[in-house]
Amino acid sequence: MRQVRHIFKKELTTYFISPIAYIVISIFLLITGWFFFSTFFLYNQVNLRNFFSLLPIIFSFVVPAITMRLFSEEFNVGSYEILLTLPVTYIDVVLGKFLAAVAFIVAMLIPTLAYPITVSFLGQLDWGPIAGGYTGAILLGAAFSAIGLFASSLTRNQIIAFIIGMAICFSLTLIDKMLFLLPQSLLGFLEYLGADFHFENISKGILDSRDILYFLSVSFVGLYGACLAMEEKN
Repeated sequence: MRQVRHIFKKELTTYFISPIAYIVISIFLLITGWFFFSTFFLYNQVNLRNFFSLLPIIFSFVVPAITMRLFSEEFNVGSYEILLTLPVTYIDVVLGKFLAAVAFIVAMLIPTLAYPITVSFLGQLDWGPIAGGYTGAILLGAAFSAIGLFASSLTRNQIIAFIIGMAICFSLTLIDKMLFLLPQSLLGFLEYLGADFHFENISKGILDSRDILYFLSVSFVGLYGACLAMEEKN
């Protein structure tokens, strides 16, 4: 765990000394703030349902942008070989980078707490769905981070890593929106594969073990795929 912690600190520090991190956070806050407050007064309801409903789509673009450099940059500049000479395992490297990405997403979400605080002054706010929404956002961010990490482990080109990660995350987000095009026999299975379906349940304040298991499973598959990709490149 010491090596995981070391890699985690290194990657998290790298995020915040880079201007790209602040650009990503600024764009995220600008987009979520604009869409939330532009529709909030139209519905005249004291809740954050519109904010949370946007997160899966926004995360499909933002999270791959956060994770695209984690392995691709090291492959490109050659620091990956140096990293492997240290007393670390593939799992240490993958977990350290994964936890740094999740921590960055949590840091990105913290300023959005201003939304429920602001809304609470305008009426009686139910904090149950708010807590569920943020819990779901962290689980969703973790799952997409694992996918983005896997995409980054496949190539030395950050743009290609971003496109691969975005395509997978976007597909998982929208798959349950295209069920009307698919055979009836596949609907239940494909609905279960949809990240938006599980996130929507949690954002209502309903903590179902099946939804939590889904995000943990996606995270595991992504991290396991990244480990396999690292072994293949060695």
